[in-house]
Amino acid sequence: MKRPAWSTALMLSPTLLTLALVVGYPVVAAIRLAFVEVADRVNPQTGMLERTESIGLGNFAGIFTGESSEAFRNAFWNTTLFTVVGVVAETALGVAMALVMNRAIRTQALVRVSVLVPWAIPTAISGLLWRWVFESDGIANAVLRTDVVWTADDSTILGFLSAPFTAVLIADIWKTAPFIGLLVLAGLQVVPKEVYEAAKMDRAGSWATFWRITLPLVKPTLVVAVLFRILDALKMFDLPFVLVGAHKHSVETLSTLAQYEMSNVRYGPAAAYSTVLFLYIALIAFVFVKLLGADLIGRGLKERR
Repeated sequence: MKRPAWSTALMLSPTLLTLALVVGYPVVAAIRLAFVEVADRVNPQTGMLERTESIGLGNFAGIFTGESSEAFRNAFWNTTLFTVVGVVAETALGVAMALVMNRAIRTQALVRVSVLVPWAIPTAISGLLWRWVFESDGIANAVLRTDVVWTADDSTILGFLSAPFTAVLIADIWKTAPFIGLLVLAGLQVVPKEVYEAAKMDRAGSWATFWRITLPLVKPTLVVAVLFRILDALKMFDLPFVLVGAHKHSVETLSTLAQYEMSNVRYGPAAAYSTVLFLYIALIAFVFVKLLGADLIGRGLKERR
């Protein structure tokens, strides 16, 4: 029996109302605030300092062409580089973890729990842990036999990555690669064993089996996992903030830049940075879904039914 449309809407109304209040209103308010320009001027009649507000594109013009343009370009570059390098490394490690965890070994349960630990640790706590690792007299320098000040030295490590950037990148990969690994493992669990048995009968090698069987079958799960990681990496804030510090040029992202402007009571520019980041994330998500066909709402399952 088909449920009436009004009944479905009624049952969904609490959820939609909550989303509108918790998500919709802050987004709309932030976008509105991004167009509010605040200026201080002296009233010639009273000699008092007055603050006036107007609506315009001054905040956006300031971050693209004004004094803040260099900081914006640096934050935009750091955000994009964090996302590209981090997600690529996390995907490679996550798939490798999933393949290891999917093997029938005696310590399978222990391996799965060990992989889950970094993901379960709160980001702020993991940032403090890695900050201790990257101290001047910490484990990293002891193992590598170097004297690099990882959280302050802007000297390059790999030719184009600074030491603070590398430290944040390593900490982020360590924490979030298990996320992709666990999602890919879930996809591997539903792959029929008969497929691999048929590949063995055809004398297919391990590499050919991975590229022609495993990867295509787990692609829907992998695409969704990578998409979620991209969206999460683009709004990175807490890890560089805790590990390196606030308003550090080498690791400043769009999120940390918006927070810095807000902490200095410049709400208009902060909202403008947040709006640009919101549009950037929306564009990346749209392109990613269109190009790779991430099935986020189960359309493929509905069609098969």
